[in-house]
Order: sequence, then structure tokens, then C-alpha cells
Amino acid sequence: MTTSLSCFKAYDVRGKVPQVLNEKVAYAVGKAFAMRFGAKCVVSGHDARLSGPSLQKALMAGLEAGGVRPVDIGLCNTEEIYYASALRDGTNLCFDGGIMVTGSHNPADENGLKFVRGGAIPVSGDTGLNDVRDLAAGILATDAEFPAKPKDVELADFRDGYLDFVCRTAPLSSSAAGNRRRRLKIHIDPGNGCGGLLARPLCERLGLDWTGANLNPDGTFPNGVPNPLLPEKRAETAAAVRAHKADMGIAWDGDADRCFFYDEEGRFLEGYYLVGLLAEAMLKQHPGSKIIHDPRLCWNTIDIVSSLGGIPVQSKTGHAFIKERMRAEDAVYGGEMSAHHYFREFAYCDSGTLPWLLVAGLLCTDERTLGERVHEREKLYPCSGEINSRVEDAAAVMQTVQKRYAAHAVAEEHVDGLSMTFDKWRFNLRSSNTEPLLRLNVESRGDKSLMEDRTSELLELIRK
Repeated sequence: MTTSLSCFKAYDVRGKVPQVLNEKVAYAVGKAFAMRFGAKCVVSGHDARLSGPSLQKALMAGLEAGGVRPVDIGLCNTEEIYYASALRDGTNLCFDGGIMVTGSHNPADENGLKFVRGGAIPVSGDTGLNDVRDLAAGILATDAEFPAKPKDVELADFRDGYLDFVCRTAPLSSSAAGNRRRRLKIHIDPGNGCGGLLARPLCERLGLDWTGANLNPDGTFPNGVPNPLLPEKRAETAAAVRAHKADMGIAWDGDADRCFFYDEEGRFLEGYYLVGLLAEAMLKQHPGSKIIHDPRLCWNTIDIVSSLGGIPVQSKTGHAFIKERMRAEDAVYGGEMSAHHYFREFAYCDSGTLPWLLVAGLLCTDERTLGERVHEREKLYPCSGEINSRVEDAAAVMQTVQKRYAAHAVAEEHVDGLSMTFDKWRFNLRSSNTEPLLRLNVESRGDKSLMEDRTSELLELIRK
């Protein structure tokens, strides 16, 4: 094993276990987190991965060594850590921070750590994570031994409280429930991750007809990596939706902070169009509010928000940027095409539960199916979806693209990569933060052939 801290990324910790992330590293990170933020009480939990419990124990031992009272909520979703971190006892926060042990959508032999401060405020490289890394490196260099588990841990369970919260927040279970025009049938597939911990009791509590597959958390992931974005992961859920004649299908990644949708025909839906649907749902609850979107694909979202009397606001891509902008604007909702959806009522955090409840609420009071609703928007604003290209010099390629199209563009932005707008189409081209990749998104106004032609044209230029 190594004590390398290459596991520290821009917003979290990720790496193979035990080669990159192991108990000694987890201990050092816990102690460093306590030192950097002066925390006194921190809540933590873990996802279904087999390495989760031992890493969490070492993490809590480190927190304890740093003067923290660790609180353990055990097997959970990431959003349960966010919920607990935002809890208040009167006017005071109950916790000074929260740490989730999760590998998210990555393979079973990888794991990681996600951090928030009290109030569920995100921690990134610019707001303390780099300091935690440097402190942890010092602890690893000086602490010859470390306890494998903490001496005194408080056990807690906030799940019922969180379920109550989402039921109050989503209209499916409130006054709108009495206005349902039809009873929904839903198929759920957590992929042996943690999504079923919340989805199963919610389906039962809300009186939904539902079927499910791969419901039980299993860190060996016997049915494949819990990443619904992989094309090979979609066939099973699509077939089940059709077989059970469900109104929609929902799948989650490993820690269930993202959910993905299938329509009644089993078609996997592009996340971009869900942002528009969720903006509609939130504006029905909060008329005239601000909605945050990223610049990769935006015309559909802007159209829906503006037509409903809301205010669209653009933000740089990434959870730290979205959450910061939402707080600054007091926005009610923020959405990314990557299936991260953020809500003001949820301390501006991303949830994998509120989106499907809100979409279900829309469907219950609409004669149109989910597929019909999304298809309408696809015709108005067809898009390429995100396409990755491996390049040697991303900056040089982006400069070439900019020069090629500059004479015909009616607008050009550099909020997040390069965005160029023309009369009937637009594109965004941005670099990956972690890989030598360029990510391309193209959309048009009601002209699918134009979108496809421009996408092919751009890809040929990028990959030349």
C-alpha cells in the first residue's frame, strides 16, 4: 500500500482501494478535516462498497483524534449526509460538517470521500480541500501509528426525517396528490447501489404502483458498475419498463445523488431535457423565481423558464459553481445535463430523490406521457448530447475552432470553455478537468439535420 495523496481531486477524494485510498489515508484525512475547519461534531456514512465500513471507521478515528465527536449514520445515500449536515437545533447547526464515503459511479475496487461543511456548504480545492490534503500529508509523515477505529462513536438515523422532508417538498405527496388524474406505475433500478434505500419506502408511502430490480445494496455490484450513463447498463431497465408497462423508469448511480429517466417506451432520456421539466415543476411551486443552468446546452431551458415567467441565470458547470451561484441569486433550482439537480429547499444541494418525485408530480396531473413531453422539447431544440474527443493540445484545438467560426457567430462566450451562437444553432466546447478530452455539445432551433451536420463538421475539425 502507498500513502500517496493523488486521490485528492478538485472537489473530492477518489482512488483505488487500497493502492491509493486506504485506512491510513482515511484516518489522516479525518484528522486534517477536523484541524482545517475547527469542527466539533461531524456526521459520516458510507455507500454499499465493501471497503466502505473500514474506511469510514478509520475516517472517524481521525476525526476523533482531531477533537471531533463523530456521528455515524451507516449505510446511506450521499443526500442523507447533506440533509444531516444542514439540520438545525433551533438556530444552531447540529453538525460542523459531513463526510460521505463513496465511490459514486466508479468500479467496486474504487472508493472516495465527499465533504461538506456545516449547512451542507460544499468544500472544494479553493475552499479548504487543498489545505486538508496538505495537512493530511503532514499527518501521514509524522504519525507512525493510527487507531483502526474510533473509541467513541454516536450512532444516528435521520432517514425518516429526510423522507418526511422530501414528501413535504415534492407536490406528488402534498395537495397535488388529491388532483391526480392518473395513478402512476414506476420501475426503479438502483443497480445494487443505495438508491433503493429511499426509493422503495417512498413508492410505498406515496401509494405508487411500482416494480424494481437490483434493489438490494451489494458492494460487489453483481450486475455491473452502478453507472446508468454506460450504454450497456440501459438495456435491462429499458426492457423492464416495457415489460411492466410502466409510466417511467428511474435508475441511480452508486451513491444515488443522480437519477436517470426512461420514458414509457423504455427510451433513455437525455438529461438536458429533464432540466427543463424540473424548472417547470419548481416554477409552478415558486412563480417568478430564478433558475440556474450551465452553458453546455441551454436554449430549451431558457425557453421554458422565460415562458413560465421565471428568470434563467447561467453559471459555470460544476457543483461548487452552481451551488455558489444559487446562493448568490437565491435561485429555487439549478440543473446540469449530467443529472445533478440542486434545490434551494435542500440547502442548495443536489438530490437524486426530489427530481423523480417532481417529475412524477407533473405526470400525475397531465394527460401527456413522459415520452410525449420530452419528444416535444426534442423537436423544438434537438441536441447532440455530450461527445468526447481525445486530443493532445486542447487549447490549440479550441483556438482553431474559434477562428473557424468567429466570422459567422452572433455571440461568443467563455464562461465555461468556448460557447458560440449563430442564428439557428450553437455549440459549447470545453476541456475536461481530469483527462486530455474536449467535450462538445451542439443544439439547434428545431432543425435536427442542421444540428447533426454541424456536429459532424465540428468533430472532423476537432479530431483532424
